[in-house]
Amino acid sequence: MKNVDAVILCMFLALGSLAKEHAGAPLRAIRVGCRLAITQYSSPRGNPFPADSRANDYWFEHVAIVVSNMDQAYQRVQAVRARFVSNTPQTLPAWNKEAAGISAFYFRDPDGHYLELIHFPPGKGQAKWQAPSKRIFLGIDHTAIAVSDTRRSVEFYRDLLHFRVTGTSENFGIEQEHLSGVFNAHVLITSLRADAGIGIELLDYESPDSGRPIPADLHVRDIACWQIPIEVAADASSLRGAHWARLPSGATKEAAWIKDPDGHLLELIKE
Repeated sequence: MKNVDAVILCMFLALGSLAKEHAGAPLRAIRVGCRLAITQYSSPRGNPFPADSRANDYWFEHVAIVVSNMDQAYQRVQAVRARFVSNTPQTLPAWNKEAAGISAFYFRDPDGHYLELIHFPPGKGQAKWQAPSKRIFLGIDHTAIAVSDTRRSVEFYRDLLHFRVTGTSENFGIEQEHLSGVFNAHVLITSLRADAGIGIELLDYESPDSGRPIPADLHVRDIACWQIPIEVAADASSLRGAHWARLPSGATKEAAWIKDPDGHLLELIKE
């Protein structure tokens, strides 16, 4: 990943307990973390990323790195011999009005984590991605997670954390198959955003419906375990049962950990 110069890498170790339930006053998401933090557990070592993972498995998550020029970005990924998921960059067709003209490419890092390169044509994506730039890699637009029930997940992120739904699309066809590496892929996509930071994108595979659930014994030290950091405006009482822990990276910040309906790990951070 040394050539992906838009991704800001930082090392941190966050310790704490998962919240067993959420209730009381709703939390309000202020910002979703817009940096990629890499944590290595030297002891005890976690399990490797499942070798047979597919993009419709519910432990799937990726970060979408916006690029100014897809051909040049693709050449960079080729040069470091990254493990491809997509066969080549895919441009979504004109019939798909919400996503028409967006080009994307999936690949994996040395540990098996999924990453996406994405290019937004004029009129698509956030305005900041349209600003002229000499850089190839511009920043992270969103993290995408596979979910089993769009309605249930939207209710969780909207009602508990006050995310806003900012867009939807329905992707299928040969381009989506080649992008995701999943045969007969038909995906309902819902984009969510807070007041600032990157977005969260829900990927609900209508087909194939063979996605496997997140293993109950997936541990935070396991390579396949992602966590999404979300800054919230709330006091500890708004998340009953949560155990807030002081973050070593900031003396004034505390964090609690909860899981969404499919088991994706969220790190809630407050001053």
